[in-house]
Amino acid sequence: MINMKDIIAEALSEAIELSYDDVQTLLTQPPQPNMGDIAFPCFQLAKKIRKAPVLIAGELNDKLNLRLTDSADPFSRAVERIEAVGAYLNFFLRRDTFAEEVLRASIAAGDRPGASDEGKGKTIIVEYSSPNIAKPFHVGHGFSTFLGEAIANLYEYAGYNVQRFNHLGDYGTQFGKLIVAWRRWGDVEALNKAPIQELTRIYIKFHDEAKIEPELEDEARRAFTRLEQGSEEEMKLWQTFREVSLEEFDDTYDRVNIHFDNMNGESFYAKMTPEVVTLLSEKGLLIESEGAQVVDLEDYGLNPCLILKNDGSTIYATRDIAAVLYRDRIWNFHRNIYVVGIPQINHFNQIFAVMEKLGMPDPERNVHVAFGTVRFADGVFSTRKGNIVLLDELLDAGVAHARAIVEESHPDLDDAEIEEISERIGVGAVRYTYLASGRERDILFSWEDILDYEGDTAPYLLYTVTRCASLLRKADSAVLKRLEKHSDEDAALLIGDDEQKVLKEIVQFPESLSAARKHYEPSMMIRRLMQLARAFNTFYHSTPILRVDDTALSAARLALAQAVERTLKAGLRIAGIEPVDRM
Repeated sequence: MINMKDIIAEALSEAIELSYDDVQTLLTQPPQPNMGDIAFPCFQLAKKIRKAPVLIAGELNDKLNLRLTDSADPFSRAVERIEAVGAYLNFFLRRDTFAEEVLRASIAAGDRPGASDEGKGKTIIVEYSSPNIAKPFHVGHGFSTFLGEAIANLYEYAGYNVQRFNHLGDYGTQFGKLIVAWRRWGDVEALNKAPIQELTRIYIKFHDEAKIEPELEDEARRAFTRLEQGSEEEMKLWQTFREVSLEEFDDTYDRVNIHFDNMNGESFYAKMTPEVVTLLSEKGLLIESEGAQVVDLEDYGLNPCLILKNDGSTIYATRDIAAVLYRDRIWNFHRNIYVVGIPQINHFNQIFAVMEKLGMPDPERNVHVAFGTVRFADGVFSTRKGNIVLLDELLDAGVAHARAIVEESHPDLDDAEIEEISERIGVGAVRYTYLASGRERDILFSWEDILDYEGDTAPYLLYTVTRCASLLRKADSAVLKRLEKHSDEDAALLIGDDEQKVLKEIVQFPESLSAARKHYEPSMMIRRLMQLARAFNTFYHSTPILRVDDTALSAARLALAQAVERTLKAGLRIAGIEPVDRM
């Protein structure tokens, strides 16, 4: 924990002739606080030292306890006592030193606790959101959008050059259908007023009419062929559909403060597919199957990857291969991350296998981050578009529910303040729900649960932030003056159980960021934020902070609250949730 853990690792490394890095790997946290703060298991040393793990732990205990008698030894400044319990060596940290170091590190980090330059010089591409042009931006897109943004933020926070990609679905035979449908039933005024609603209407109508008039399908295929060939009339319509859809999408992205570096959709990569076919042919990877051209992936335990259909046209797999090649050529990426739903696992396994067969260096740089689906607890949340739930409607509902709570809690606020606070809480509650559980688990929306101020929710975290901030506003001048000095002597007073629990949670926040990046799992960070908030609120209710006769102790506890606030705010912003001043 902080450099105290490093000091223990160095002492162990010297005592057993094991490398510092190897010792760090073995260090763990005991399951119960009364068993110490850091544990070192001796099982893996048994074979090397040729002794029983229990004997090794006992000998290390004797050797290291000698160092505790030397007051000049940094080890004695970090460790209060050591106990050998079975095959484990348990270290109890000096609480005063621990408090000093945690608060000192928090102040030094400022509003970026846990940030690093780990990724300096490395480019991460994160592809997420990726709605289809001319189709509604629904709650399923919300999963990809909020999860992808959080993953991008996690990498950016660690110093990586993050490129946010929105791979738009703007190509394919559906555009031939839209072109035909527009010419027959399109309404310019309706398109200008509600673009996606109008395009959805005529798209649905096309399918309804095609059941009666099957030749519409042939007409649509011909329209798409003309589009592929660059026909001016078809291209103009396609461009219109794309532009009006993006304008509507951008309203949603602006609302949730998400912006992309690259908006190249399938159409951008379509023109690169001949290169893909050529490369695969030159490598001898294309084989014929029922008139189509495929890449055999039997050695990967996968079905063949279709590259060219029997009519010679490409599919989205071909375009995805082109995208990987192009991105690597232009960005030389360290990771190329696709935040796409679980149903596409097989597709991406095929794409990545083809890249490996093509000889791509380090093909594992391509990563599919899969996620589950969204459901609603009450079953009544629907729109006139059938069973499609628009993301904006979900956000509106969250804000409306939050507004009712804010109005009841703060009748003194004016409408502008209520609107701003409600928007942040409502949108934050929705985003949190997408991120809080493991990403491969399905999400069940229940307003009663996600806006609960006492539950594992965004409002609970936001309320904890406002509680920390209110302490600073209420503190008297003597305590504030003492707080400005940020002395180690004051911090050393934070030796109570509840205070130490909060300090330990603060220390583990950077570790949660690292784990969340490694596993592409923001919920790991979210859970740590929640544990920190729970620990702080326990401390807040059990321990006087401002009503203390000792100014130094009051300043130290207020400094602890500030450290909690900094940590929670940083984590919330990585999750895309903006804190509020009042709730």
